Amino acid sequence: MDFQRSDFPNDFIFGAATAAYQIEGHKFGGAGPTHWDSFAAGPGNVVRGENGDLACDHYHRFAEDLDLLKDAGMDAYRFSTSWARVMPDGRTVNPEGLDFYDRLVDAMLDRDLQPYQTLYHWELPSALADLGGWQNRDTCARFADFTDVITDRIGDRVASIATINEPWCISYLSHFLGHHAPGLRDIRAAARSMHHINLAHGVAMTRLRDKGMKNCGIVMNFDHTDPADDTADTKAAAARWDAIMNRWFVEAISKGTYPQEALDGLEPHMPDGWQDDMVEISQPVDFLGINYYTRHVVSHQPETVWPHLDAAEGTGDQTQMGWEIYPDGLRSVLTRLSRDYLGDLPLYVTENGMAWDDSVTEGAVQDPVRTKFMSDHVNATRAAISEGANVKGFFYWSLLDNYEWAFGYEKRFGMIHVDFDTLKRTPKASYYALKSAIAR
Repeated sequence: MDFQRSDFPNDFIFGAATAAYQIEGHKFGGAGPTHWDSFAAGPGNVVRGENGDLACDHYHRFAEDLDLLKDAGMDAYRFSTSWARVMPDGRTVNPEGLDFYDRLVDAMLDRDLQPYQTLYHWELPSALADLGGWQNRDTCARFADFTDVITDRIGDRVASIATINEPWCISYLSHFLGHHAPGLRDIRAAARSMHHINLAHGVAMTRLRDKGMKNCGIVMNFDHTDPADDTADTKAAAARWDAIMNRWFVEAISKGTYPQEALDGLEPHMPDGWQDDMVEISQPVDFLGINYYTRHVVSHQPETVWPHLDAAEGTGDQTQMGWEIYPDGLRSVLTRLSRDYLGDLPLYVTENGMAWDDSVTEGAVQDPVRTKFMSDHVNATRAAISEGANVKGFFYWSLLDNYEWAFGYEKRFGMIHVDFDTLKRTPKASYYALKSAIAR
C-alpha cells in the first residue's frame, strides 16, 4: 500500500463494511422472508437462483469475523441490522433478532471496534412488499417503527447510525431499471419509490432525534459522470444522468429540492403532495456516507424512452463486475459534495471496493489488483482531504466475499476469501497489506 496511517488525521477511521442479508444467513434466528428471497426465486433474476439463506453464516460465525477485523487493526465495523430479522412481517418484533444484534454489538465493543450501524440495507420484509413496498407511503411509517425498536435495544452502544444505504439502488435501479428487487421497470413505481425512500430517511431521522441520538446520517452511492462528447445533446444527457444518479438524493437532504433535469421526467408520476415532505427529508444530518465504485460515460439516445441516454462504463481497466477502475472519481465526488452541497459536514467513504475472480492457492489468495485498487482509492481520499473535504473515515467493501445480490456468490468483493462450500475464511494478500498500512 502506498500510504500509511500517519498520512491521515489522528481521528481518521479505518474499517470494513458488510450488509446483513449478504452475510448473516437468513433461514434461522426467526428472520422473515424478504423481497430479495422472492426476487431470487424468479427465473433469470439472480445467478443460479442463489439467495441469502446461508450466505457466510455470519449469524453463527460473527466472533471469528470480528476477530479478523480486530487482528487487521481496524477501528470500526460498518454493519447493517436486518429489518426482516428484527420484525419478520415488518411490524411484529422477533426477540431472537434483537438478541442477535445485542450480542453482535457487544462483541464489537469487546474488541474495541466502533459499531457503525446502517438501519436498512435492502432486506424489505415480504409482508410490506406485498402492500407495494417503497411505492407505498405507509412503508415509511413502518420503517420509523423499526427505527424505534432497534434503537431502543442497541442505540446506547453504537457509534453512528445511518438510516438508509444507497437510496438510488433501492428505488431507480430496482423500480425503473429492474436490476434489483423488486425487479420493476415502471417509471411511476420509480418516481414514487425515489421519493418515499427519502421520506423514510426523514421520518427515521425524526425518531432518532426524538431519542436524542447523535452522529446520525445517511449513506448514498455516487458515480463520476462524464459526457461521451462535447455536443450540447450529450452534455444534456450527462446532466440528466447526474441529476438522477447523484443529485436527486443529496439535494433532497441538503436543499430540500429535487433537480429539475430529473423532475422533467419524474414529476408527473410523483405522489400527490410530495413537496410537503421536503422539510422533514431535509432536516440536518451529522454526516454523509459516500459509496463510490466507478464512473460512467454518458451518451445521448434520442430514440429511447426518457431519460434518453446510455450510461456506459469507461474504457479503462475493469473489475470482475465490468466496472471501470477510476480512483480520481472518488476525489472528484468528495470535493464536489463538500464544495456544492455540504460544506464542512463530516464525510465518510462508507463503501469502496472491487470484485475479482479470487481463488485459494496453497492456502493463500494473491490479489495484487485489489491491493493497488485499495491504495489508489485511499490516496484519492487523502487528495480530497488536502483539497478541503472533511473526510473522517474509509470503510472497505467488503470484509468478506458474500452474496452479491443479482450476481449471487459469483463476484468476490471481500478482503477475506470465503469458501462457500465449507465457509472457511482465508484472508487475502490485500487484507495483510491493509493491516500493515494502518498499523499504529
